[in-house]
Amino acid sequence: MDWLYSLDILDGAFVGGVVAAGVAVLVVLIAARSDRWRAQRLLLAAAAGTLVGLTFYIVWDAADFLGLYLPEDVGRLLMATCAAGGVALACLWDRPAWRRALAAAGVLVVAVSGGTAINAYFGYDRTLGALVGVSTGAPIDLGALAKDVGPARGASAGKLLSGWTPPAGMPAVGRRGTVQIPSNGFPARRAGVYLPPAALTAHPVRLPLVILMMGDPGTPDPGAVANVLDAFAATHRGLAPIVVVADQIGTKGDPACADSTTYGPAESYILDDVIPWARRTFNVLGDAAHTAIGGYSNGGACAFKLAAERPALFGAMFSASGEEYPGAESPQAVITDVFHGDVKAFDAAKPAAILARHRGAYSHITAVFTVGSGDPTFTPGVRRAEQAAKAAGMAASFRTVPGAGHVHGAIGGGFREAFEVLFPVLGLGGQK
Repeated sequence: MDWLYSLDILDGAFVGGVVAAGVAVLVVLIAARSDRWRAQRLLLAAAAGTLVGLTFYIVWDAADFLGLYLPEDVGRLLMATCAAGGVALACLWDRPAWRRALAAAGVLVVAVSGGTAINAYFGYDRTLGALVGVSTGAPIDLGALAKDVGPARGASAGKLLSGWTPPAGMPAVGRRGTVQIPSNGFPARRAGVYLPPAALTAHPVRLPLVILMMGDPGTPDPGAVANVLDAFAATHRGLAPIVVVADQIGTKGDPACADSTTYGPAESYILDDVIPWARRTFNVLGDAAHTAIGGYSNGGACAFKLAAERPALFGAMFSASGEEYPGAESPQAVITDVFHGDVKAFDAAKPAAILARHRGAYSHITAVFTVGSGDPTFTPGVRRAEQAAKAAGMAASFRTVPGAGHVHGAIGGGFREAFEVLFPVLGLGGQK
């Protein structure tokens, strides 16, 4: 099943093929000889389907469902898919029997085609495994990684990296894969890993470490950050951070980046399992100044909270289209499931509240908050998060990703914006 879960469902040829299959089935269904009643039935079905898609689109955005704003292009895709599905359903009354069977199959094919096109627009789930919540990717052979035998961890990255000369044979792009990180009780999925070109040489230099967390729903897929950092590495002598894409969600539901009896030690897993393991395992500079934590959406909120909880661990953090605080999308469920009805405990666990209790402890942290220009749902919360970070003493900045929604363009665009700020902070030099 690994090959199926690893299937790239964002690849242009795959998306085009699936959509073409849906169109082909629809053409065959419509092409049957029609009388006036059949033609009217198909037209009415198409109109009804269009209305259903339009209504769904309007109601979704009006209700702010799941905090995910659907742009107009997605609305048009929804209407087209529902119209095509309506036509396929109307053909269930056709004769002979094989046409009815084709119509039944056509309903499924049209739904898959539309869903694939919408997912491709958002660019969210790259593989079939990601779509159904299964982590995919080749395991990283940790034993095969070369390590620098030079200066101890904590040495100046500026001095180490300024003298770095890419050796002959260094790969043009980094390596991405997965690894199972030992956990003390949290049901984490396999983590994603990105190793930049400079980490894949016989005598690699020590590099900064980034702990990254993705959204919910979603998987710890390193694809988005790997694409961004490969581009940075190409203009920085192969240099980029080593990234561990950790699973802050697990397999039971959203633990809201907290330890609880319901979901397990989600917060402790990241802070006390993942970070020490990454520092032991990879050829990284082991100090806070060269360690960053970040994330997208749910992961962005978690990164913000953990940086507030343990500022001594990090020199930088970033939140790409992050929630204002963990549990912001479904606070009542989180209060019940994670905090067992304790509203005060829920409020006290919000990053802004943590920051307010420890003002003055964050002056060494550089923070970047990004949001898509077309994401009205998340923008106010991201703004408030940036202001809270700044008020607590972080060197915080707010950046907008032009043309991005909450998902479409916001993930890769948000990571690019963040690393433009953080590359020099982590000792890697500015964007060229």
